[in-house]
Amino acid sequence: MNRNELKERVLAANLEIKRSGLAILTWGNASMRDAASGEIAIKPSGVAYEALRAEDIVVLGPEGQIIEGALRPSSDTDTHLCLYRAFPGVNGVVHAHSPYAVAFAQAGLAIPCLGTTHADSFYGEIPCTRALSEEEIAGRYEWETGKVIAEAFAGRSPLHTPGVLVSGHGPFAFGGDAESAAQSAVILEEVAKMALLTLQLRPGGAGAEKALMDKHFFRKHGENASYGQKKGAPR
Repeated sequence: MNRNELKERVLAANLEIKRSGLAILTWGNASMRDAASGEIAIKPSGVAYEALRAEDIVVLGPEGQIIEGALRPSSDTDTHLCLYRAFPGVNGVVHAHSPYAVAFAQAGLAIPCLGTTHADSFYGEIPCTRALSEEEIAGRYEWETGKVIAEAFAGRSPLHTPGVLVSGHGPFAFGGDAESAAQSAVILEEVAKMALLTLQLRPGGAGAEKALMDKHFFRKHGENASYGQKKGAPR
């Protein structure tokens, strides 16, 4: 895709963060990688969503060098870069400060799969990373944040579980593009809210059975998915 399309899509994903109530003020950011060129477009640092325009979106090379844009990229840029390097199938990343997901992150708790709403979009629990060490915080902090996220996904797919909680910080969501990452961020917040309410009603409540989780996840995802309409089908 050309850079203008890349920037327009990243603008739309950032505006979706605001529209969906996942961030206030200038909090949060979305980025997208063009899989063909390796270029990454990301929200500029500290710019209010209401003032954000496509021309403000910063375009970076695969190593983080600025290719296009007059503004500084998001302060979380290194985390996005680290995730794109760690997760080859991920081409969209969203970071938000949505309150229910942040509550789990601040408690250092994963979000368990308690029912089918969760299982429709996230296979298994949404993990919470370990806390960063003092050395990691004092060093290249944002890059180390990406590294602990990648560490939390050892043995699991970030596209099957397209979200994570950074301990003491907040949620990151992923997808094959910026739009799907933004959608994952919206669903993650809603799932976090439902989980908190469920655990208040039944502390330590049992999770969804694996058979039920498998049924709901794989009817929407994978080669044998049956949910929705085939491409080109009449509506």
